[in-house]
Amino acid sequence: MASMAELADSILLATEAIPTGQVSTYGDIAKVVGCGPRLVARVLAGSGGETCWWRVVRADGTIAPHLVAEGSRRLAADGVPTRSGRVDLTRFRAVLD
Repeated sequence: MASMAELADSILLATEAIPTGQVSTYGDIAKVVGCGPRLVARVLAGSGGETCWWRVVRADGTIAPHLVAEGSRRLAADGVPTRSGRVDLTRFRAVLD
């Protein structure tokens, strides 16, 4: 079983692998890493902005309410439009391995 530090490193690496102009969900990252989506959220929240956290959204494409303004701005800079704090996952979802 992976240690918490190893899981956190894997989550940050998986997040960095999301290409500019695309997003993934907390669940997508969790599947790749082998953990739960809440752990993904917790690691990203505690990362101090060291990774492209704005490219990770909820399963329905929404941005967490406390991150909507900054996340929407950063996604727009990446070329990913949002509408009412939501990303169109059918157009912008990255496929992670």
